[in-house]
Amino acid sequence: MKNYTFWLKAASIMQFLTAIVHSISLFTDPIPENDKEKELLDLMGTYKLDFGAGFHRTMNEIMTPLSACLSLLCLLGGLINWYILQKKVSSEVVKGIITFNLIVFGICFGLIMVYAFLPPIIMTGLIFVFLGVSLITVPKIH
Repeated sequence: MKNYTFWLKAASIMQFLTAIVHSISLFTDPIPENDKEKELLDLMGTYKLDFGAGFHRTMNEIMTPLSACLSLLCLLGGLINWYILQKKVSSEVVKGIITFNLIVFGICFGLIMVYAFLPPIIMTGLIFVFLGVSLITVPKIH
């Protein structure tokens, strides 16, 4: 467990899992539990906001690409990490890539902690922790 490859594989798997789980939300519709929620969901799907320059979008149309971005971010991170594990690149390169991952997924985790709910908090938190441990366990560069 002191080998960075174990933790980087764990981070990659968690990134893939998060991408898959989060992408499911792109194909399902929330079910309102009361009249207020029904009204809110109706407005989000029908009321078009004017963004100027001829752009009129509903809140659902705005949220869909934003929501897809988390899945794509996790997929990209997982693919890059898995790729560097397969290619057996130098510790210096691995350390740099993990550091970039840690910064991006750290910011992502912070935002999700403030604005989201438990499942994405747990999943991005695990990605962040696994990346952190893998960075600590990368062999020292001499």
